[in-house]
Amino acid sequence: MIIHNLLLVAGTGTKSGKTSMVCRVIKEFPDLDITAIKITPHFHETTAGLELISEGNGFAIYEETNRDSFKDTSRMLFSGAYKVYLAKVWDDQLPDVFNKMMEKTVPGRPVICESPALRNFIEPGVFIIMVTNTVDKYKDINHLQVLPHVMIKLEELAGMESLPVRFENGRWIYKEAGRLKTED
Repeated sequence: MIIHNLLLVAGTGTKSGKTSMVCRVIKEFPDLDITAIKITPHFHETTAGLELISEGNGFAIYEETNRDSFKDTSRMLFSGAYKVYLAKVWDDQLPDVFNKMMEKTVPGRPVICESPALRNFIEPGVFIIMVTNTVDKYKDINHLQVLPHVMIKLEELAGMESLPVRFENGRWIYKEAGRLKTED
């Protein structure tokens, strides 16, 4: 099943531009009331501004309320996201936790999510893989690159006049060389 209103962003490693892409999409479409989600398997310390929504064995879901820090979720909120959620979750809990998070979103409204692991479980309307030559910690996501996707280099992102995506009729659409490409 395709989740048409979901734009999913992954990357080839840390500092590959995942959050930069999410923030750019939010800024480029300020009138869409985009909900942003960040999913991580790392259970690091919770910081100020994260309000706990739900937790259980192997997961915790938070809403970001602080737009004034350098955290990824704070940057998303500062960029203009309608709501921002963070999930710390083990991969075996990911599908259920993602469904819980989607229940918090407005049906049919755009959602953008930063999570390579989620692509193993769902098919988004558009899947973007951020690539850079300056990766700190390389992640082997070659298995994801055989799935339908768009690859964008971090170094090219700042120079793009507009992004190759649009949100129309409740779905994310990838624009390919001047024409729209949709998957059904």
